[in-house]
Amino acid sequence: MDVTRRIFTAGVATIPYVGHGVPVARAQSTVQDVPLIGNRAVADPLELATDAYIYGYPLVTMEMTRRVMTNVAAPEGKSAPMGQFANMREYPDAKFRAVTAPNADTLYSSAFVDVGTEPHLLSIPEEDGRYYLMPMLSAWTNVFAVPGKRTTGTGPQTYFIAGPGWSGSVPPGAKLIQAPTNLIWIIGRTYCTGTPEDYRAVHALQDQYRLIPASAAGKPFTPIPGRVDPSVDTKIAVREQVNRLDATVYFNLLATLMKDNPPALADGVPVAKMASLGIVPGQPFEPRNLPPATRDAIEQAPRQASARIMEHMKATGSYVNGWTFTTNGGDYGKDYLQRAFITAVGLGCNLPQDAVYPLTKVDAAGRQLTGTSRYVMRFPAGELPPVNGFWSLTMYDADYFFVQNPINRYSVSPRDSLKTNPDGSVDLLIQHESPGAQREANWLPAPAGPFLLMLRTYWPKDVLLNGSWAPPPVIRSSSATL
Repeated sequence: MDVTRRIFTAGVATIPYVGHGVPVARAQSTVQDVPLIGNRAVADPLELATDAYIYGYPLVTMEMTRRVMTNVAAPEGKSAPMGQFANMREYPDAKFRAVTAPNADTLYSSAFVDVGTEPHLLSIPEEDGRYYLMPMLSAWTNVFAVPGKRTTGTGPQTYFIAGPGWSGSVPPGAKLIQAPTNLIWIIGRTYCTGTPEDYRAVHALQDQYRLIPASAAGKPFTPIPGRVDPSVDTKIAVREQVNRLDATVYFNLLATLMKDNPPALADGVPVAKMASLGIVPGQPFEPRNLPPATRDAIEQAPRQASARIMEHMKATGSYVNGWTFTTNGGDYGKDYLQRAFITAVGLGCNLPQDAVYPLTKVDAAGRQLTGTSRYVMRFPAGELPPVNGFWSLTMYDADYFFVQNPINRYSVSPRDSLKTNPDGSVDLLIQHESPGAQREANWLPAPAGPFLLMLRTYWPKDVLLNGSWAPPPVIRSSSATL
């Protein structure tokens, strides 16, 4: 679920890109471990502070997101108190402006959970073959478990989710998932065609997604109402709120959060570098005790780090037929800059094995897509997006929102009963005006002005993940005939 502006996604998430992965593991020597963030060795206080900001950015952003999305007394819309599911009940329409790049393929079931206080039980009902996934993200935004059709099937399942320090016995019939951090985010997605009948079917499933504290197992349980904190800003985008934090507040929050959400064992080098600045898990951060040059560097770090995070877009993607996408999301290893960048533009990113979202703003000639022209996206016979789950082509205006249109269609996919050409190929017609009633099954309505396209692929096959298959280009055409 994107709660910040979504520029591209990899399962989160949308960048064009194939082949750039986590850095190759290095021998455990000081010299080789130095260049962990970016391509330069850390040599001065500003580099140390900037790297510390980048390293901690996902953890701070997750906490700020949690505050916003749990600041309600009871579940409503995309928000719910801690430990409770917020179930989205329908796809947004063109008036929806709460989240950029909305989804018209799956209904969300989202919950922030503190498994450090005590473990929680997650129950999933019989899905009867329906596609769904329940990715679980650590407080550092890494996906550590993904119950779902791809991994565990669609039968009824129960999971016992415990924090990193937990030990004990697991209830009969439950499977243990030990989270690496106390704070986790479950971002469930359940496929839905969007028809009234299928909405009812998915709502019945969502009502059976059950999340309870382990101490309530086998007992009647009524969720405790959430406490609304009036000081929490639920209007300003989370990314902007994080960017507004001054360095002292930011690093103090980071140090506090690291106590209950420990860094990975493999992160010893950046943790040691932060400690040299006085940023230590569970300890107050006091920059006044540092040398003047270090204090100045720390104050400059947020601005320097924010620029590096957003500039990383240039290095993290490559174009294929005008499309961009990344297969480096959801689990980042030591690639801390990539992790921060995905956090900034596509928080909630899936593993690429679960979803990859190519994105384009241009046609085959590199011209901006606009509703003043008509386009065809042709898939040769047998070359529709290679997925084990499903795919759709989604239309967004220049601000990443759905487009108002006379048939209320925001994406086109096989569920629209696409018509096939005599040679077996399939043309998707992308234009502002209707191509005519006989061709509307393949029509994706466009706005009158600039727009962008996102090809959502769920459970992509290996040929998509390894770059052997790429989306066909979007061709500007003077006619669009089947």
